[in-house]
Amino acid sequence: MRHLLAAFSLLLLTACSSGEGRLRAEGQGPERAMLGDFELEWSPDAEEGATFRILREGAIVWRNVPGRPFVSGGIGTHDTHEERGHIELEDTLEVRCTDQRLSTFTRSGERVVLSGTLACDDGSTPAWSLQFMVPPEAAQLRFELEVAEPMNRAIVRLASTPKEKHWGFGEQFSWIDLKGAKVPVVVSEQGIGRGAFPITLGANLTAGAGGTWSSTYVAVPHLLTSEGRSLFLEDDAPSFFDLTRPERIEVRLLSNAMEGRVAAGPPMALVEAYTAYAGRMRPLPDWLMKGAVVGIQGGTARVREIVGKLQAADVPLAGVWLQDWVGQRTTSFGKQLWWNWELDRDHYTDWEELRAELEGDGIRVLTYVNTFLAETDEKPNVQRDLFSEAEAAGHLVRDTDGGPYMILNTSFSAGLVDLTSPAATGWLKEVLREQVLAVGASGWMADFGEALPFDSVLHDGTPLEVHNRYPELWARLNREVLDEEGRDDVVFFMRAAYTRSPRYASLFWLGDQLVSWDDSDGLASAVTGLLSGGLSGFTLNHSDIGGYTTIDNPLQNYHRSPELLMRWAEFAAFTPVYRSHEGNIPDRNAQPWDDEVIAHFARMAKVYRALAPYRATLMEEAASTGRPLNRALFLQYPNDPVAERLRNEVFLFGSELLVSPVVTPGAKDVRVWLPRGSWVHLWSGEIRDGGDAGRWHTVDAPLGEPAVFYPAGSEVGEALRVALEAEGLL
Repeated sequence: MRHLLAAFSLLLLTACSSGEGRLRAEGQGPERAMLGDFELEWSPDAEEGATFRILREGAIVWRNVPGRPFVSGGIGTHDTHEERGHIELEDTLEVRCTDQRLSTFTRSGERVVLSGTLACDDGSTPAWSLQFMVPPEAAQLRFELEVAEPMNRAIVRLASTPKEKHWGFGEQFSWIDLKGAKVPVVVSEQGIGRGAFPITLGANLTAGAGGTWSSTYVAVPHLLTSEGRSLFLEDDAPSFFDLTRPERIEVRLLSNAMEGRVAAGPPMALVEAYTAYAGRMRPLPDWLMKGAVVGIQGGTARVREIVGKLQAADVPLAGVWLQDWVGQRTTSFGKQLWWNWELDRDHYTDWEELRAELEGDGIRVLTYVNTFLAETDEKPNVQRDLFSEAEAAGHLVRDTDGGPYMILNTSFSAGLVDLTSPAATGWLKEVLREQVLAVGASGWMADFGEALPFDSVLHDGTPLEVHNRYPELWARLNREVLDEEGRDDVVFFMRAAYTRSPRYASLFWLGDQLVSWDDSDGLASAVTGLLSGGLSGFTLNHSDIGGYTTIDNPLQNYHRSPELLMRWAEFAAFTPVYRSHEGNIPDRNAQPWDDEVIAHFARMAKVYRALAPYRATLMEEAASTGRPLNRALFLQYPNDPVAERLRNEVFLFGSELLVSPVVTPGAKDVRVWLPRGSWVHLWSGEIRDGGDAGRWHTVDAPLGEPAVFYPAGSEVGEALRVALEAEGLL
């Protein structure tokens, strides 16, 4: 439906394009300049209209629609709607600038400077300046655009083609190709359902938290296209990438000054160039590769009981994730935690003995933290009231009245630590050291980061400047704690992120999917989000096996079925980390230790373990190049005629394993696109032919044998078959 609406809007927009303004020269003749490998050309008298182009080795990186502006601006106002961390931001241009005039094209040292004026509909003619320079990452060209005040919006426009595909933007769960859409780059709670009916409608009616197709925890201003070029911004303010017109790309920043970079090359080279700027993720510690990390709640006795059952079923365990180490509370959403980051020794009696038992079996303990702090008046056995500490010291984000900004979560509210304050950051780092590391945690979920309100008051900066950067600050804080303590064996995993989060975070997870199959917010969407995120540097990423969000409602339930849990486990075995979650209403969900599921869960955990040597190689590659472990097919096969059209039907694990996950209930087979060449079916050893240009194949996919192939002759594939035979899995 989105693409049908977009197609209709394209016709209207194209018909109205004559009103978009003109690009003109003021006494400036043709110009040409070289900056590194990049050639900048200005042709004011081109037959088709004034043209500005940037090329690299003959490939077009930036070109305007002939005769149309490539720089614009305006005066805008934004409006935000916020509900429980879900943010919808609307931006309205009250003053639009139509015509662009270029008066100078000069070289100044190692920079090329273009400048001129704009003609706006209020009669003003603000000046603009666009400078280009080669950054240390020589495969890119950096630009700085400034539009004179009182303009408060900077806009760039690039020509596109109707068939050009647009990828990137962090984790996009609904689509990989976003041509025809307007993409807001605003970090947000993704919502419940994200458009799936009827759950989104219900979530909006009851809590305003249904989300939209574009809402995401990981929003990144990074575009790469099927025509071998990319553009990304270095700015933190929210931006909009308008991809609705077939003939152009428009990028609007909520500021009058925009900084960014462009690059050219095949898709994998563009990912490498982007991650050279944004940062690359470090390999995970070896212990995490040895098996499942199982989410368990309920206290000491229950953990012992479930671990014993998993061990008896021969499930390889790397860790147990005990998110309720701080104690549980019951809310309108189900089982949640007390957001006061200290061990609840009534809930977890004999903590030290439990941890010693687990570690004696090679099982690490992981916990949970976030940057919220809740009042603890109703919680028994509080030893350290962190909310009161932070409030008294001025460490919390404030409201306009000067008090702590209390943000509604489900049926309780909490304050948010102000990470723009060095004092607050230092205090929270001390909490992690003394309250989390000190009790022996080998890792934790570093949750949230997306909910900084736009009407809050900060120690430094404005929410408009800081909102997207807040999860980066949270990631950096966690990284600094581990680096300062010399703990390279500890892992923290995050859901919210922005551009430079990968340089700090140990690991990401895809957030709170529904316990459903759908492609808006269920299993299928997790596959799409994983592949999309890999294009923006999120190389080490995974999902909650089985999803998280569980709904108990008389009109329609969303409960996790055994089949969904097992199919999700198959998908997870071919990702960086194999971790389960009970969900917010555990009693309504199938669990890994259930009799119907446990043997399958053990089988796929062993498949995951068998992949450890290959996974280690891929993590080293990701750390040095930025290449994701889970790859959209077009990254590896950029000339394949079908690869760039796929969404979640097929993905690659590294370059050697091709996986087609089952994302439909009741399915016993899948249609798999095999690129050119010969491919070996992992489970049977049967050869399938991709021909000279690739072919579709229908492949059996019974439970426990997801459709997986490797290229004929692949050492990785053959070694995996040997390992699976040794495990008794073939």
